[in-house]
Amino acid sequence: MTIAQVTKGHGTANDFVLVHDPAGRESLDADTVRGLTDRRRGIGGDGLIRVIRSAALAESATPEPAAAEAAAAGAEWFMDYRNADGSVAEMCGNGVRVFAHYLVEKRLADPSAPILVGTRGGVKAVTVVDAPTGNATTGPWYRVEMGRWRMPAAGAGLEEQGSDSRVRTRGLDVDRPAVSVDMGNPHTVVALAALEELIAADLGAAPAVEPEPSHGTNVEYIVVEADGDGDRRTGRLHMRVHERGVGETFACGTGACASALAARFWAGAEGPVDWLVEQPGGTVRVEIDGDRVALSGPAVLVAEAVLTGS
Repeated sequence: MTIAQVTKGHGTANDFVLVHDPAGRESLDADTVRGLTDRRRGIGGDGLIRVIRSAALAESATPEPAAAEAAAAGAEWFMDYRNADGSVAEMCGNGVRVFAHYLVEKRLADPSAPILVGTRGGVKAVTVVDAPTGNATTGPWYRVEMGRWRMPAAGAGLEEQGSDSRVRTRGLDVDRPAVSVDMGNPHTVVALAALEELIAADLGAAPAVEPEPSHGTNVEYIVVEADGDGDRRTGRLHMRVHERGVGETFACGTGACASALAARFWAGAEGPVDWLVEQPGGTVRVEIDGDRVALSGPAVLVAEAVLTGS
């Protein structure tokens, strides 16, 4: 390991180790990632983000096609994201906000203009926004244009059946129907009837999804709040998540988007398109606009760490 210094940050308690490597000189094999994200023997985090220039990654010994596309689209920086188990991931909604905040704090990006961030899920435009009224936060809020989403089973009976898979979860008595949402990374969303069920779900063990996705999936469990005041403009839901390659995390940005999209699907055409998603780590906002979605939430850098050994 040649990495000398790292930064720790989080978005709604979804935490990351950030490695500043603009020229792509560091070696980030799976063992290095696991070591740095280990909560007892390393820095600790749900994932690792390498801050690298898009052009450098595109021209590296193992070129990343998405980085070349990002560079061509004008995204100077690329979020090279790894799960805590060392596996490469397409996208991370909370990670993108932390990444953009890092660029702003290090004066590598101008916060007065949209910040283009390259990811394996496409280029994301990030802007600084105000937090929703009454939603206190310790850091600035960032709005991420997450791009297009899709439901893989749409048009294949999903509208009639309301689900395309079933999920078996420790702590819940029976398998539950679920719907798949593709946010550039895979999600499976399960609706529960009450907060008691959400609390009872034991996410220490990986849920069993049938049919089993070939590359795994993130599984979200949601409870939609009843519309007590008749205001259909904003929906509210509670969410917990088991992330592939990580386990349960305090929050998941793409998972929050997938959850809001699934809730809108189940609510029908008259359902809200603006959602507040409450997770153990905090609240984010999801805005649905046709086949595109945006995510807003806080981002915080908490520490700089100097590594003393491998």
